[in-house]
Amino acid sequence: MHHHGYLWTGPKERFDQEALRRPPHPEPPPAGSRPELIQRYREVVAEFPTADLPPIETAYWLIKPRSLVRGTWEEAKEAAAWLGERLAEYAPRFASEKDRDTTCLAQMVNAAAERLHSGKDVSYGCYLERPSYLSLAVVTCSPNHAIPELACPVA
Repeated sequence: MHHHGYLWTGPKERFDQEALRRPPHPEPPPAGSRPELIQRYREVVAEFPTADLPPIETAYWLIKPRSLVRGTWEEAKEAAAWLGERLAEYAPRFASEKDRDTTCLAQMVNAAAERLHSGKDVSYGCYLERPSYLSLAVVTCSPNHAIPELACPVA
């Protein structure tokens, strides 16, 4: 078991494009469906695996391009430390002063280490100024607890 780290930051409007953050339905629209529905399904099938947007289900980061992996760690503590470093890096830009609390951030990192050690994924998101959004995720790999059939992106 190992862990991959992912980071995305961008405009809130882009983050809100939920259709590109969800995997396509396993079956296409039935024959005779409205053309715009068929076209939208085709777009999602083509774009979801390659879009840099954070997937709604954290495990689906594993199907994204390997270039989006920001780090790989064997130990949960190392992966959680990376998460803590990113939180500290972005904390001055957090939209809410409450989110900048160092005690709270330290607790988040400790909770992440425990969760990762048990084989589960961790995903945190925070609004930044402008309005922008920060998404951080560490995904357990080989196998993933939530969706074990997903392959390692760097294997």
